[in-house]
Amino acid sequence: MPQPPIIVYGIKNCDSIKKTKTWLDSRSLHYQFHDYRIDGLDPALLQQFADKLGIETILNQRSTSWRQLDDAQKRDLTPEKALELMLTNPTLVKRPIIAIGERLFAGFKPEQLSAAL
Repeated sequence: MPQPPIIVYGIKNCDSIKKTKTWLDSRSLHYQFHDYRIDGLDPALLQQFADKLGIETILNQRSTSWRQLDDAQKRDLTPEKALELMLTNPTLVKRPIIAIGERLFAGFKPEQLSAAL
């Protein structure tokens, strides 16, 4: 059975991205890396993440980037406002987001990846 295509979304200097790439490399799994800073983050892709995983899952409110936002940006957070914040600040998107075929996963969870592959 052929391996489904794998795309890892994130930012290259992120520790979770490094762990994910190391895990995939150690299993000789081919993947594509999509760096938000180089390859960009378009509204349609972010909306796909939100539709499949939920805004609460993809908005990383524990990140340094989130803590650096002013209170007005964090207040009265609607899904639309959250999406706009993530488009403006891609470091607010949970990392990694991993696409395996049509399925999406948020965060580096080796047991979840093993089960999916």
